Amino acid sequence: MSSTLHPMLNVAIKAARAAGALINRAALDVESVRIAQKQVNDFVTEIDQAAEKAIIETLLTAYPGHGILAEETGREFGAKNSDFVWIIDPLDGTTNFIHGLPVYCVSIALAYRGKIEHAVVYDPTRNNLFTATRGRGAFLNDRRIRVSKRAQMRDCLIATGFPFRQGDNFKAHMAMVTDVMPRVAGVRQSGSAALDMAHVAAGFADGFFHNGLSIWDIAAGSLLITEAGGLVGNYTGEADFLEQRECMAGNPRVYGHLVTALGKYSKFAGAGEKAGVRQALAEGDAQAPAEPAPAAGEDDQA
Repeated sequence: MSSTLHPMLNVAIKAARAAGALINRAALDVESVRIAQKQVNDFVTEIDQAAEKAIIETLLTAYPGHGILAEETGREFGAKNSDFVWIIDPLDGTTNFIHGLPVYCVSIALAYRGKIEHAVVYDPTRNNLFTATRGRGAFLNDRRIRVSKRAQMRDCLIATGFPFRQGDNFKAHMAMVTDVMPRVAGVRQSGSAALDMAHVAAGFADGFFHNGLSIWDIAAGSLLITEAGGLVGNYTGEADFLEQRECMAGNPRVYGHLVTALGKYSKFAGAGEKAGVRQALAEGDAQAPAEPAPAAGEDDQA
């Protein structure tokens, strides 16, 4: 860790590396890891819990008066009324992890009075450390990073994630993907929103959009992107997005194009735009082919 970094960022890096070491050790024998299901398609492992514990202990040892908002334990630990709140996702990409797919990360952000001031996203499988402090730029392994310079959507790679929880609007998301795909060079789904956002900050991807995310999924990544020269907001382009469960990001030109393409899907879109989306989805349902009937003798149980 560098002595030139802010002390709070140094502590966050220490916490992220401690969690990453636990994750890497567990990845050597992932089939022995105990897994529980929070809800359909939403998993938590003993490694999520151990990593979160290690992060919280590291942060509160250094700053016992700070608050904690963590994915697995919420606000159980830390001070309850502090202006400083650490926002933690100990293992973003748990489903990838339990399948042995090495695409996941540790995400830690520090908010002061609701504004993100420091951010760490750590990719333990590649030992890639993304960091940012407000006003000081964004970095990957001590190298300054910037969002891409691509201006034409046809040249761009866009990251997204598919809905997976009960109640998520899968049809609306697929309509968004259908709107975006013909305009761009490619759309990618990694399974880790925090890592996707770090990749936008580094210029590896040009833009990002995702429904249904929680604050711990996007807090660190949002500061990385803005400190790398990008923009982050909801689908209508408004900057107050952290707890709105719709997030979009990109370099400034791509961000503008995404607002044009996706703004009508926002919960904050105008009534006319929302009506148009509902009608298009309904027409799509009407045109969809019927499910084929099971073949004779075929068991129709899942």
